[in-house]
Amino acid sequence: MESSDQMNMRQEKQRGGVARPASATTDAAMSAYQMKKLAREKLMSVVFFLSAATSILALALICFFLLANGLPAIGKIGVAAFLLGEEWLPSDIPPSFGVLPMIAGSLYVTAGAIAIGVPIGILTAVFLARVCPQKLYHAVKPGVDLLAGVPSVVYGFFGMTAIVPLTGNSILSACILLGIMILPTVIVISESAIRAAPPQYYEGALALGAGHYRAVFAVELPAAKSGVLAAAVLSVGRAVGETMAVIMVAGNQARMPVSLLKGARTLTANIVIEMGYAAELHREALIATGVALFVFILIINMSLSALTKRSF
Repeated sequence: MESSDQMNMRQEKQRGGVARPASATTDAAMSAYQMKKLAREKLMSVVFFLSAATSILALALICFFLLANGLPAIGKIGVAAFLLGEEWLPSDIPPSFGVLPMIAGSLYVTAGAIAIGVPIGILTAVFLARVCPQKLYHAVKPGVDLLAGVPSVVYGFFGMTAIVPLTGNSILSACILLGIMILPTVIVISESAIRAAPPQYYEGALALGAGHYRAVFAVELPAAKSGVLAAAVLSVGRAVGETMAVIMVAGNQARMPVSLLKGARTLTANIVIEMGYAAELHREALIATGVALFVFILIINMSLSALTKRSF
């Protein structure tokens, strides 16, 4: 009996070709497959690198545009007069361009939205992840996802018709509305973080005698705190950057905030309201307001990142 290799060699000779063992053919095929695999991996590495480079380039261009157009205006107005000035009067002679009222308004509105939206969002995430029955979950979860897709102007109309009649055009109205708007972000990310917690933590807590809610709040939720803090950071960015809804409910008064029931203007609202008719130094001052907003968001994100690292 001749072996398979010998049979293949004989058949190759009969066809007039060069006889090769089957093992050599298999090795050649494997080598070609490996080369194709390496080529695909290199191609995808290039694609991923270009995607990351594009994101970095876009950020660099935004920074360059803001700084190139905003810093000269800050130099003309004066750093102290711009950042610490309490009057924004572009039509006066000479004009005043102080953004401190808008910085304070942004702080008030953002802090209020976080105080309202984050606790409610975390408790809702706990309910969906560990308490909600499956039938009710399939009804509630699509509603949460739908909240994320509602345009901000629709939220603004809701605020004008449902919140403003109760609290007026005020900081409180903006806080309540933004607290509702950040709920989908907090709920979705927090729920994913809670579900990703190792089940052994919950089971171990029950084995040690803890009840269901104690195991969830004392063991699982702390284990998911990185995701919960990430949700808080993203919700801060949403609250700071929101414009249209805030314009519709906050009163838009360029003055230092004196009460939660009084109106205020945020940095984003200041840019949107006046950019359409601004010219010369007024327009440059609005771009400089964008620089202040950029630095404001950067400081908040760095502070929250430092807080996150310290908590671990």
